[in-house]
Amino acid sequence: MTPTSIQDWLLRIDDWFYTYLLAAVLVAVGIYMTVRSGAVQLRHLGTMLQSIAGSRGGAHGGISSFQAFAVGLAARVGIGNIAGVALAVVAGGPGALFWMWVVALVGMATSFVESTLAQIFKERGRDFTFRGGPAYYIKNGLGSRAWGRVFAVMCIISVGVTVVMVQTNALAGVITATVSDVKPWMVGVFLVMLTGPVVLGGLKSVARVTEWLAPIMALIYIVATAVVIVLNIGEFDDVLGSVFRGAFGADQALFGVAGGVLAAVLNGVRRGLFSNEAGLGTVPNAAGTATVAHPVRQGLIQSFGVFIDTILVCTATGMLILLATDTYQPGNPSLEGAVLTQQAVVEHLGAWTTWPMVVLIFVLVFSTVLGCYSYAQVNINFLGGEHRAEQLFGLVLTGAAFAGCVLSLPIVWALTDIALGLLGLLNLVVIVRLMPWAVGALRDFEAQRARGVEPVFVGHANPLLPGDVVPGIWEADGRQPGARQPADRSGADRG
Repeated sequence: MTPTSIQDWLLRIDDWFYTYLLAAVLVAVGIYMTVRSGAVQLRHLGTMLQSIAGSRGGAHGGISSFQAFAVGLAARVGIGNIAGVALAVVAGGPGALFWMWVVALVGMATSFVESTLAQIFKERGRDFTFRGGPAYYIKNGLGSRAWGRVFAVMCIISVGVTVVMVQTNALAGVITATVSDVKPWMVGVFLVMLTGPVVLGGLKSVARVTEWLAPIMALIYIVATAVVIVLNIGEFDDVLGSVFRGAFGADQALFGVAGGVLAAVLNGVRRGLFSNEAGLGTVPNAAGTATVAHPVRQGLIQSFGVFIDTILVCTATGMLILLATDTYQPGNPSLEGAVLTQQAVVEHLGAWTTWPMVVLIFVLVFSTVLGCYSYAQVNINFLGGEHRAEQLFGLVLTGAAFAGCVLSLPIVWALTDIALGLLGLLNLVVIVRLMPWAVGALRDFEAQRARGVEPVFVGHANPLLPGDVVPGIWEADGRQPGARQPADRSGADRG
């Protein structure tokens, strides 16, 4: 079998697996969790904002709630928000954007559950930090260390190596296509110079960088889109109308290259789900590292990350493209993802934006690489790796970032998609089985708020939980190792 035939075979499997099986399961689980949680993502939207506002303090030498949120946001908001949305709009028409919104609202419930479970079943790390995520809640929640190891190995390889390679491969392609004087190896060298010192500093170093990089990056992109909307305010109503008409097949001219309402639904669902990562089991690896007083608090914060990624950032990309009447042509298959977005920005704001867009795309990928490192490091710790293993993996990841820039990776792209899909299926099965723990924690959180007190989680002899959590975590006096007693918490420290 030739490399080309292997690639074609893998791409067919990948397309069927993602478009039909995994997308359907993710949506079904999201709906189930929305119902079981009483639509937590809608009822507690205000609580999410309040939690983020008070999440920078209270780490006491560990990783703050906001830092864990920023790591997850950094990994979520990547080149897929620029290239993936553009591909969805071309293939599915403007209506694909509507279905992205729908799956984001559903996915917020899934993200809440998996991130809350990561907190409930986390373990004590070193240096006043915690480790949590699917591997940990598989071991501590389901009692299966073996399946936890399976997840950890799959996560390290798929997220920590191959995802990094395909992200930097896409970055090099966009930059070299835009700026002919820049060579792929130059992009790789610059990435190594930035990435190496950060990842070799460990998880705390990554958290410190992403704490400011990820939010600022997303904010700049959203502000730029707001400027474009103001400049095109006369066309905004028509564009918004085209999104709704295209979503329900009211206008044949709005269909994408695949044609029909089904194309809008499938492209919107697929791109939306895998942009915000809800249910794939990646973001919980960051969520479980935070020091908070109650697991639900971090679950709500991470859930809001889905809102930022899809409702804000993906919508920003969609509007940039749809408002660019000269650049966007429905049904034109020759347009490429990130290039289309870049051309749309140039049409709106002028040729001077070429280099700022190159810088923005570079930062998006750089932040995603840092997020991938943090996910992989948590799983290395689960397998027993300590400081030297983390540093060795930092070198491996840095090498993967460079290799992705200079190699052609068509087969790796397909394998990465399939590996992430399998990771997601395993995680979805687990969180459905552990759903009673998340529901119990949510009831505990709401009951304490109803009494007018700041929620503090007790994981032992709690009648709202199915059982007791890991010894040494969430003790009856409200203590967590490395955390201050609840009585010492100030309003500024609430996470």
